[in-house]
Amino acid sequence: MQFDIKTPPQHCSWQSMLDIWTAVDDIETFTGCWNFDHFYPLVGDENGTCLESWVTLTALAAHTKRIRVGCMVQGAPYRHPTLIANMATSLDIVSNGRLNLGLGAGWHEGESHAYGIDLLPLKQRMNRFEESVQVVKAMLTQEFTSFSGEYFQLDNARCEPKGLQPGGPPIVIGGGGEKRTLRIVAMYADHWNLPFASPEQFTAKYNILKAHCQTVGRDVNEIECSVQIALPADQAPSESASIAAALGEAGVNTVIFSLRNPYRVEILEPLAKALEDITR
Repeated sequence: MQFDIKTPPQHCSWQSMLDIWTAVDDIETFTGCWNFDHFYPLVGDENGTCLESWVTLTALAAHTKRIRVGCMVQGAPYRHPTLIANMATSLDIVSNGRLNLGLGAGWHEGESHAYGIDLLPLKQRMNRFEESVQVVKAMLTQEFTSFSGEYFQLDNARCEPKGLQPGGPPIVIGGGGEKRTLRIVAMYADHWNLPFASPEQFTAKYNILKAHCQTVGRDVNEIECSVQIALPADQAPSESASIAAALGEAGVNTVIFSLRNPYRVEILEPLAKALEDITR
């Protein structure tokens, strides 16, 4: 198993995020760090502060050397896929080939309405998302990309220079929608993330993903599977490790601990020790 840390950039200072990421970079038990892509906080006071994802992710990547870095996950309605591809290849270079590229269809109606972003009804939103993933994958690997879809049209579009990872940064798709999201995972993803799920919930969704993979002719074992779990600042390390162990027994490859405020660096070393104990 692998273990990552996520710092949602909500209700926190830049320095508190930086302190967590640089500490995680020094603890070999952890393999990566993540932020999220929202403009409003998802927990607590919705009128609180929230730092932007790409700016913070790039800065945090520049302040770390070892861990893989990523956003769980970029919202497709917020940026054109050609922009996402260009940002991703540049950040893959800046991070020395450590980027995981998280992609999602988007869901936050409140911030979308406030910002005038067209979230679209669910069916159309998923259609747009699938086109977006196709565009991003093509631009990460091809010198010229032409695309004619309902939502995106490209004419010999270029994205240069390419990132350092062969084939581009691994594409991480988050979500558990059984009809569309998991089918899109089966077709395009290198890594699937299921947020805040129990072992039983993960198993049920994984079996559906496996069926989609069989339909599209994909080996499900090619897809890394991760689950996010909340990590309150006052939760005992042994309890967190036990939850992670149960997910590992269910077949989860990577457990991502999503921190809750306040962000406290001192919880990381005890958590790492507890996780080492369950993997011996």
